[in-house]
Amino acid sequence: MTAHYNIAIVNSSSFGQYFPEHLERLKALGSVERVRVAGDAHGKELADALRDFNVVIASVTPFFDAEFFDNKRDLLLLSRHGIGFNNVDVEAATKAGTLVTTVPPKVERDAVAEGTVATLMSLMRRVSDSHVAANEGRWADRASFIGAGLSGKTLGIVGCGNIGTRVVEILSRGFDMRVLACDPVRHEKWADVLGVEYADVDTVVSGCDVLSLNADLNPSSLHIIGEHALSLMKRGVYVVDTARADLIDQQAMLRALQDGTVAGLALDVMHDEPPAPDDPYFNHPKVLVTTHISAYTAECLRGMGDKVTGDVERLARGEEPVNAKN
Repeated sequence: MTAHYNIAIVNSSSFGQYFPEHLERLKALGSVERVRVAGDAHGKELADALRDFNVVIASVTPFFDAEFFDNKRDLLLLSRHGIGFNNVDVEAATKAGTLVTTVPPKVERDAVAEGTVATLMSLMRRVSDSHVAANEGRWADRASFIGAGLSGKTLGIVGCGNIGTRVVEILSRGFDMRVLACDPVRHEKWADVLGVEYADVDTVVSGCDVLSLNADLNPSSLHIIGEHALSLMKRGVYVVDTARADLIDQQAMLRALQDGTVAGLALDVMHDEPPAPDDPYFNHPKVLVTTHISAYTAECLRGMGDKVTGDVERLARGEEPVNAKN
């Protein structure tokens, strides 16, 4: 462990903040610096910003694309502080000799699923609206905060993998919901136990009262909830997205909110993070936006921090990586 590492913590607002021991472990291996770049930074611009570093611990942004790796050939490790890696061109990283690792899915499973349900219920029961009214002394307005229930309704879920299956378990068992699920991988035994019905996207969106988006973002899922899917929905559907914002076509969704197809939308993810102050989702009466906090439980953050810190320690010891993507 004689090598010296220059470690950049890029765009992460949580790593090392609540568990400073993770930072101390990294400092035993080299220099550590927090680096903040624009959420859409990429390519040579990003490579220049990180030119002094040979290890990166990265958030969901920026974008480590092929141009970045063409201009950054000395990066030894890119450890994602999360389970997704759609902001990393893994093929280009491999050609550049950069190891890419992520947090194992199980680490975030309970936290994100619980966050999904909490956000959905806050939207449907108008918890945030009522909270604001109470703080403003508008107690008499309480009869205006009429919500919608979950029990006995139909849940549609797009992306029924690590996190989606846990969302299903909570809502089907806790609220006696019928479940329509769409995912390219089907867990038949699990589905039989819970009574989950697998179907295509059109069937899921046309039959559900509540829709949860828990899919990976890739070319086949980009804007999977767009004009066509929204046109199939019954009136008054609630939608929650704690996965990736671009699963939804924003302009199509805004129209669906306006015409009443979608009764409410809960988002823990945005196209740009942080988003522009004038993003049309902000201050929309039917939209609840949170600041990408679904994984933010103490238990989950400790597990994520242990994993990425361990990635750097394993690199220093010359050991095999855990949950490597290349």
